[in-house]
Amino acid sequence: MKYILFVLFPILAFSQDDLLNEIDTDTANSSVATAAFKGLKIVNFESTKLVAKKELTFIVSHRFGSVENGIDDFFGLDNAVTRLQFVYGISDCFNIGVSRSSLFKIYDITAKYRLIQQRENGFPVTIVGFNAIVINTALDEISLPLLEFKHRLGYATQLLISRKFNSNLTLELAPTFFHENFVVIDEQDNAQMALGIGGRYKLGKRWSINADYGWHLNRADNSPFNNPLSIGFDLETGGHVFQMHFSNAQSMNTNGFLGQAEGDWGDGNFYFGFNLSRRF
Repeated sequence: MKYILFVLFPILAFSQDDLLNEIDTDTANSSVATAAFKGLKIVNFESTKLVAKKELTFIVSHRFGSVENGIDDFFGLDNAVTRLQFVYGISDCFNIGVSRSSLFKIYDITAKYRLIQQRENGFPVTIVGFNAIVINTALDEISLPLLEFKHRLGYATQLLISRKFNSNLTLELAPTFFHENFVVIDEQDNAQMALGIGGRYKLGKRWSINADYGWHLNRADNSPFNNPLSIGFDLETGGHVFQMHFSNAQSMNTNGFLGQAEGDWGDGNFYFGFNLSRRF
């Protein structure tokens, strides 16, 4: 397959502490910067956190309808979109995942792998790779008579670069390439590029405020879609992280929120959502 290179992943070994044992300072004996992020995602964008070896994490994500209609649809709560995801740690530095989203009935197969980790008086950033294959099963063969299976496929590859500046602040850059074999807008290139930026600021022992933004670099001039901007809060408690947020993108996979964010913050058209993760 032409894009098979997007799913070939390098595997390098670096350690990953269990969430319950993480602290918001660098470990004294290894000088490795830990707990840069507590969630696997900032809001929409992947963070540089990985699941530990032989650990399984189950993530339930909800993104409700737009709040702009007010009480008529209970500020969007009547129109929930759900994503179920499993992430497993093959090793401390290599994760695989699978998910299913109710929006467009999309399936994802993902891999996430650490290339290098930030160290005190050493390498200044953590670098993690992320790749995904997306299968859109909602495309209709009746309205698209020439539809083939290949048209349902999309691909994404990201380089996640984060730096923990102190015990409170972590920032991340996420240069992204994604490809859609079928695009909604004819003028839109199948191959698309974006630059993500996000971060986490710790508000308390278990609370943080998170935000991310995706700048689409080659969006078609007549595209109705917008760049995704999201903000929310993380609450760490016991063996799980609860994330609450607002975003102008209802889709929760990389190709969706970068390529097809329909909301507009200026018009009050944005969505409330949350992610709940549980480790096993």
